[in-house]
Amino acid sequence: MIVVSDTSPLTALLQIVDAGEAQAIELARELHADQLLMDERKGRRLAAREGVPVIGLLGVVLLARHNRTIPSAHALTERLQQEAGMYLAKHIKKAALISVGE
Repeated sequence: MIVVSDTSPLTALLQIVDAGEAQAIELARELHADQLLMDERKGRRLAAREGVPVIGLLGVVLLARHNRTIPSAHALTERLQQEAGMYLAKHIKKAALISVGE
């Protein structure tokens, strides 16, 4: 298990987000991660403010479709919404699917 080596920045982060998100942001910063997978709006904003690049689950789906790792972004988003309870506003889903030609 990888853990945050410097816990002092966590105090400030914990004023805004929960412990899991704070630790994820700090660990991504320490590791100089390419991107942090996070969907929670407050956490995404904080990560961006802290200089940590963020991608959400929808972004991962679109990237997978763009790279032809999956046959259909539409089918996968439908499944994620129905089976995993992922919420997507209709206009966001429509724009996202258009961006990958679906």
